[in-house]
Amino acid sequence: MNVRYFKYEFLRLFRNKRFFFFSLAFPLLLFICIGAANRTTTIDFGNLKLRFILVYMVAMAGYGAMIAAIGGGGRIASERAAGWNRQLRLTPLPPSTYFTAKILTSYVMSLLSIVVLFAAGLLFGVHAEAGRIGYMVGLILIGLLPLIALGVLIGHLLTPDSIGPALGGGAGFLAFVGGMWFPLQSGSTLEKIGELFPSYWIAQAARVGVGASGWPPKGWLVVAAWTVALSAAAARAYQRDTKRV
Repeated sequence: MNVRYFKYEFLRLFRNKRFFFFSLAFPLLLFICIGAANRTTTIDFGNLKLRFILVYMVAMAGYGAMIAAIGGGGRIASERAAGWNRQLRLTPLPPSTYFTAKILTSYVMSLLSIVVLFAAGLLFGVHAEAGRIGYMVGLILIGLLPLIALGVLIGHLLTPDSIGPALGGGAGFLAFVGGMWFPLQSGSTLEKIGELFPSYWIAQAARVGVGASGWPPKGWLVVAAWTVALSAAAARAYQRDTKRV
């Protein structure tokens, strides 16, 4: 039962063209329109002078992974509207398997987004150290945990009509306060606010790929706190949804 359910979840994932565009094509289009258009530009990054396209590539990798993680909520909202979740509750499928499938599909989409961005970077002659890229991807995957929980939460609270604007607006807000679109000024009020959100630490994780250091203890604490809080909220939302008529 569990294996068949996982298989079905992944088949549905790859057939959802609208979700694929939101998660994969949008960050890629930003990279091509902005990063590739400035591929000869160099910027100062700490004590290093790096190509703008390299810095922007890793930033979009983090951004794409984030919206892929949150975007899982869109699939859940559609399933609820179609009555699929009610049908699942009539089967022996345990809630733990349901949540595991949602986490795995979100991670698959996030990894695909990262792969697509780095493949596009290679086409434009962008190269980065393999060791740093591996470290970067590992941190991003950890930083996505609270955002996957956020997707599950809003997927059980909103309808298909309302979740689209919520996903777009939420991802835009998190990207803004997290410094994914542009670096936040060091020591500024906006940076201090951004440090309280997991998207900030995903952005910091992405910059590990171009030479930045890993998370300090504060980063781990923020990600852990958001993960616990949003996971608990998502579990309550799921339980409440099971009582719907």
